[in-house]
Amino acid sequence: MPPLQSSSTALGTPCPAFDLADPRGFRMSDRDVAGRPLLVLFICNHCPFVKHIRHELAAIGRAYMPRGVAIAAISANDPATHPADGPAEMVKEACDAGYCFPYLFDERQSVARAFDAQCTPDIYLFDASHRLVYRGQLDDSRPKSDVPVTGRDLRAALDAVLGGRPPLPSQTPSIGCSIKWRA
Repeated sequence: MPPLQSSSTALGTPCPAFDLADPRGFRMSDRDVAGRPLLVLFICNHCPFVKHIRHELAAIGRAYMPRGVAIAAISANDPATHPADGPAEMVKEACDAGYCFPYLFDERQSVARAFDAQCTPDIYLFDASHRLVYRGQLDDSRPKSDVPVTGRDLRAALDAVLGGRPPLPSQTPSIGCSIKWRA
């Protein structure tokens, strides 16, 4: 199946409400991080696009969470058809990848639908008022490309939000595997 591109949610859109569990035993909601910039990452374990950037996502967590950015990774794939993306495997992946942020399971897929998430990775950055300011790619690197993974685009957007500036005027959509929806 060819890669899928993220949709273009309008900048300024409010963050959809969510309240999800991390299979490691805790919960996170958008209300828990009110007043802080919020980065929401729709990812999964099996997607080659996510595997390609997983260490950079972990590095972004280590760099930006201490600076006040809240981060939530969410897996919405159907584990009945993709068992590698189920909760037990999410725990293992969070440890193996070094994620210091919650890796939440959207069992009903309602949060992914509310965000209009299309692919993994699908990246949303909200300012401290939880208004969408960035919806795009991590960087120009893709699996099997010679382009190094740097996180350039997302890091620039995060730095702009933390500096009180608007993020990149031109935003390139993310590309990856389709979310595996329940039938």
